[in-house]
Amino acid sequence: MKLIHAADLHIDSPLRGLSAYEGAPAEDLRTASRRALQGLVDLAISESVDGILLAGDIYDGDWLDFQTGLFFGKQMSRLRAEGISVYVVSGNHDAQNTMTHRLRLPDNVHTLDVDEPETVLDEKVGLAVHGQGFPRWNITDNLALGYPPPCRGLFNVGLLHTALTGRDGHDRYAPCTVDQLAGKGYDYWALGHVHNREVVQKDPWIVFPGNIQGRHARETGPKGCTLITVGDDLRVRSAVHHDLDVARWEHLRIDVSGAEDLDAVTDLVQVRLNALSCGKLQAVRVSLVGRSSAHLQLWHGLHRFVNEVRSLANDLGDLWVEKVRIETRLPDTPDEGTIGVLTDLRRTAAALRSDTHALHRMIIQDPLYAQLPQEVHHRDGIRPDDPDWLQRLSDDAIDLLESMLMEERTR
Repeated sequence: MKLIHAADLHIDSPLRGLSAYEGAPAEDLRTASRRALQGLVDLAISESVDGILLAGDIYDGDWLDFQTGLFFGKQMSRLRAEGISVYVVSGNHDAQNTMTHRLRLPDNVHTLDVDEPETVLDEKVGLAVHGQGFPRWNITDNLALGYPPPCRGLFNVGLLHTALTGRDGHDRYAPCTVDQLAGKGYDYWALGHVHNREVVQKDPWIVFPGNIQGRHARETGPKGCTLITVGDDLRVRSAVHHDLDVARWEHLRIDVSGAEDLDAVTDLVQVRLNALSCGKLQAVRVSLVGRSSAHLQLWHGLHRFVNEVRSLANDLGDLWVEKVRIETRLPDTPDEGTIGVLTDLRRTAAALRSDTHALHRMIIQDPLYAQLPQEVHHRDGIRPDDPDWLQRLSDDAIDLLESMLMEERTR
């Protein structure tokens, strides 16, 4: 028996944080999640799998229109034509109470119940899939406790959207422990929700396959699915990762401590960009770090420098620079007076980081914010409701203020 385990497809999720600029492969990135799903279906057909396990977050929330649902249905029809069954549980992003658009799926797709655990059998193949989807997005109940006993003589899979006892960067939905899962007596637990691949354990197998396409700069590296091979004794022979991502995120942290000026910094960036090679489109964040004599030049010439980096990326082909972050410092030590001001500044920054609600209120109550035209929010990514955006805004503002203070001291 062969099965594919995938999760967190987030079809039509926008790849956040990407600034459009001349030469950037915008259309390729916009369709990345769709092409990753097409790759999953291609793999399933080429491997002649017996079933696909989809552990939640098929969608990224409610559809803008029916095109997202039509696309998913078309890919499921391709699998139906090959006799491949699909088993789905809903996750927090595609819970019933967040979806107002729905379409009937082909009959090879088995969407498990959201009110109580359900078991779907394929006795011809020798498979039993147990699972329960999310009826609402903010489930904090331990759904796994209600899963039924295993079916004797079949390969038993538990299909669940969860962060177990917690994972960095992921809300603690449907919490449960590894021991609770193992105690069910299933042969394989197909989990979703966590976007990094993780083999939690192998006896029984408990696996997060990760998402199939990275969506932003914190989701770096290969993304894809897990191909499971099961022996005649109903034991897992292998659970192998297969890449599906068509656009890969990378975060380059470049130490520019030895750079004396902007040209030297640009040369260092060029070397690192040239070294990137994975055979597919790449979206890259560049962070410059270290104590450098070029620190003030970088801030004064930031706009030009960012576009120099983008020009280098254009010259290399399928490369999109998402952001250039200046995290450098001056090489010399500030005097006692400046240290006191910096200490106060950093204390204020720490307070803002710990209370994004206060920062949110500060922004939306500013008279200038109310005067911004609506199109600016979409074009420039002004998102005061997004904690990540607020964090970046705070960090950039503090960095700039520190640089201005240090520059004033050197005059």
